[in-house]
Amino acid sequence: MLTPDYVLLEVNGVGYEVVCSGAAFSRLSGADEGEVYTYLQVREDSVTLFGFADMQEKELFLKLISVSGVGAKMAMGILSSMRPADVSAAIATADVKRLSAVKGLGKKTAERLILELHGKISADELLGGASQAAAPVALPSEEDDDAVSALMGLGFTKAESARAVAKAKQTGAETVEQLIAAALRSM
Repeated sequence: MLTPDYVLLEVNGVGYEVVCSGAAFSRLSGADEGEVYTYLQVREDSVTLFGFADMQEKELFLKLISVSGVGAKMAMGILSSMRPADVSAAIATADVKRLSAVKGLGKKTAERLILELHGKISADELLGGASQAAAPVALPSEEDDDAVSALMGLGFTKAESARAVAKAKQTGAETVEQLIAAALRSM
């Protein structure tokens, strides 16, 4: 059962209220059965179950709530306003304006998110997004990370570098040198 605030998930006759992200909510709407990845938050005054459309979204949620001043509700608000790949890209490119556009997320909190998570966003999270829904995504290899780092050393942003490496992989590039050369041609 879907309500504006939560999804009632029935498992073997027991109902659980699950606070879902926008992506998980839209995936479950209109379906008799569905699947969500969950996170159980146990606090002194409450026990809350959060639901996510995929593991990438859940992992990003866990990174967001690790930042001082960002609670579970704020993290869900961010994930409901932006796709995980867009959140990762905004953090990687230090786009304070884009993050502050989320309702309830001020400039100082957006800056704190960027400061604390900037180095923790991997190329896989930037590449995730659309390709993850269509097919299983291979974890980024050491060559992928090295190519992204090399491109960043040339002055490109992490998001641009990750996208270019993803395109290079689609053309068949495998070694770091091939990835960098193909990525530079596509930029």
